[in-house]
Amino acid sequence: MKTTRSTKSSERVLLIGLGLKRPSRVPGYSSADSARDSLDELAELARSAGATVAGSVLQMRDAVDPATVVGYGKLDEIRAEASAYDAQLIVFDGNLTPVQQRNLERELDRRVIDRTQLILDIFARHARSREGQLQVELAQLNYLMPRLAGSAEQLSRLGGGIGTRGPGEQKLETDRRRIRERARRIAETVETLRRQRALQRRQREAVPMGAVALVGYTNAGKSTLFNRLSSAGVLVSSKMFATLDPTVRAVRLPSRRRVLFSDTVGFIRDLPKGLLAAFKATLEEAQQAALILHVTDVSNPHHAEQDEEVEKVLNDLGVKNTPRLHVFNKIDRLQANELAALAHTSGNVFVSAHTGAGLDALLARVDEMMPVDPLVRLQFSLPLADGRSLALVHGVGRVLHSEVRDSQMDIDAELPESLVRNLQLKAL
Repeated sequence: MKTTRSTKSSERVLLIGLGLKRPSRVPGYSSADSARDSLDELAELARSAGATVAGSVLQMRDAVDPATVVGYGKLDEIRAEASAYDAQLIVFDGNLTPVQQRNLERELDRRVIDRTQLILDIFARHARSREGQLQVELAQLNYLMPRLAGSAEQLSRLGGGIGTRGPGEQKLETDRRRIRERARRIAETVETLRRQRALQRRQREAVPMGAVALVGYTNAGKSTLFNRLSSAGVLVSSKMFATLDPTVRAVRLPSRRRVLFSDTVGFIRDLPKGLLAAFKATLEEAQQAALILHVTDVSNPHHAEQDEEVEKVLNDLGVKNTPRLHVFNKIDRLQANELAALAHTSGNVFVSAHTGAGLDALLARVDEMMPVDPLVRLQFSLPLADGRSLALVHGVGRVLHSEVRDSQMDIDAELPESLVRNLQLKAL
């Protein structure tokens, strides 16, 4: 059992972890190690939700108890721990069935939520765009629907606190029909916003700039790296899931080409597919990208296991064949000998988004791996009234000289070959 003390007036929670005694797929990394790491991760999630972690209990079992997950004998210990540390909320590191959740709340006489509900709460805190907020609410409604079960006792417990943020008491006390209707309306609105986003993406694709998506485990430093490369000013936070809404910015490569970089939501182990569906906005950027940058926190001793989880999500998204560059971030936290041991690894890039080390090499590798669209130098003329073409030339290319003549602008510029074809430019 671990304990921490805090003077903050936040909700006190007791964390419950469960590990299954199974052979490990990773040499030197036992199922108990995996369970402890997952419980530590749950603690970070709880803090990101604004809780104070009062304590934790870890149990290793041969199988999950179908009624209470941990077995009725273990409930006495959990009840005593919760009382000792004045924890009114108990969070299980796993997904509880509706029956298990009701059994646990009845036996422990406290609110009980699971990992998914905690993540949904964090999503509700961090979603900023209208689409993100709607997607969170839809995921919450779909999660809570089977847990209502007409139970007035359960509804009475949903008056506030972590795990209840979002739809709220007023919506949850309606009947199933009204909740389903609300979910249907949200789904229709989200689909409309998705079509609008697809149209915006097609408009972007009309401009010859390739797309690069940053993906990785939550808190790997993607947003810090994104800000370094693009000066975007995206929120950077040590809290999990600080980035939920998509952000896209243009970045100029060493060849003078410009590409679009997108920041995406961080992945996490055992992230339910329903939550992946709730954030198609950021994930579609990865699905449409010409190149994926897989960002890893190389200073984390278990980054190999985190990379495995990222690979699982990428496979679920159907992008396993998309060209990929592995970027090992946070090298400033490594000792010189640790960094030297990694240096022999071929095909990867080592950077520190915090200090800026290695970013030039990263952009050079991105330049090499992006689809070839060579720059050509061309002297041509465009009507002053053609504002769109003039904006594209100045935004995507490098204008060396321009001169207004009558109603035309004579331009000498370096442009991507695809833009020359797109605008059907002719040399003077």
